[in-house]
Amino acid sequence: MHLRRALLPFVAATAVGCAGAPPAGTVARVDPGAVYYAYVGAESADLVHRIRLDASGVSVDRTTPVGEMAVENEGPHGLNVSPDGAYLYMTTAHGVPDGKLWKFAAGPDTLVSRPILLGKFPATLDLTPDGLYALVANFNLHGEHVPSTVSVVFTPDMVEVEQIATCTMPHGLRLAPDGVFAYTLCMMDDQLVEIDTRTFEVSRRFSVATGGEAALVDWEVPEIVTGPNGMSRPAGAMAGMDHSAHRVDPSCSPTWVQPAPDDQTLFVACNKSDEILAIDRATWSLVRRFPAGRAPYNLGITPDGRLLVASLKSAGQVQFFDAASGEALATVPSTTTVTHGIAVSPDSRYAFVSVEGKGSEPGKVDVYDLSTFALVGSAEVGQQAGGIVFWKMEPAG
Repeated sequence: MHLRRALLPFVAATAVGCAGAPPAGTVARVDPGAVYYAYVGAESADLVHRIRLDASGVSVDRTTPVGEMAVENEGPHGLNVSPDGAYLYMTTAHGVPDGKLWKFAAGPDTLVSRPILLGKFPATLDLTPDGLYALVANFNLHGEHVPSTVSVVFTPDMVEVEQIATCTMPHGLRLAPDGVFAYTLCMMDDQLVEIDTRTFEVSRRFSVATGGEAALVDWEVPEIVTGPNGMSRPAGAMAGMDHSAHRVDPSCSPTWVQPAPDDQTLFVACNKSDEILAIDRATWSLVRRFPAGRAPYNLGITPDGRLLVASLKSAGQVQFFDAASGEALATVPSTTTVTHGIAVSPDSRYAFVSVEGKGSEPGKVDVYDLSTFALVGSAEVGQQAGGIVFWKMEPAG
């Protein structure tokens, strides 16, 4: 097999002078008093960048090529870091066949083991608090509108131990802080799905359809079987149905679920209806909705639970909310178009935001001061910057 880049220790190129120049008058230069690191994937460039924030600004600290086949765009999509900061996990959503999970040693950014196949178009991933399991939403972006799955991977051995049938186009998976439940969304079914990590089964469902937000009962998902070609599909009568003929267009089209640090509230971004829903985990009911800007896509929340941050994908903006009241505190422009992912520093001081750009334009990572909502700086990265995760803080100097 031709190994383009990945199965040997990487020769990573340190980028010099990659810090972007944001529009004049928008940058608030501050001394963060520490060094902050985040990872971001450039989906159309097959690159993973390590981003650094320090007193000199925002820059690309390291760039690592990823993938196996020189003729394929494999598309790093979802990123996450183990709780101890030792490992970086990444999904690639494309390639032949599509759908893999990768494990790197964070820091040297070298591959730990061979990547493993998952479902179609694995996207967002999250880890249990002990780091032993990764849950990955198999988005199935280019497949038929049939129920897809969430993969469960035992990370020490990198073995897929379960695929949980969830819904059509699952997206935006996040675990609650208690680690007992994971949450994902169905973009085409207008659902919030709860997964019990003790059994790896769906425990509850909630409709996020506009005007019909409520707990769902008697909802059945067909068994997912694997055919002789290795591809997963619904079993039984569901396999031959024309789902498009019976489907109701989604009114919310949810793209992200963000549990609050207090384990009580789930925030859901409705990409189509331009609003954010707050759902109470205990009562499994809608407690409030608040309007957002155009096409909220990903969400992040400060560890102190004070601020909710939303990327406005179509608007090319970032919006900041009071998490308790839902009041919009500020809306600021991104430094390029198609705002995507959010990673918040553990001290609740900074938001790292990935911005895709369009076509051959470079992607960006913008960093915002969460006390003033001002842009601190921006780093230019590969095309279609998407998945982003905070790595670590270090003392300055």
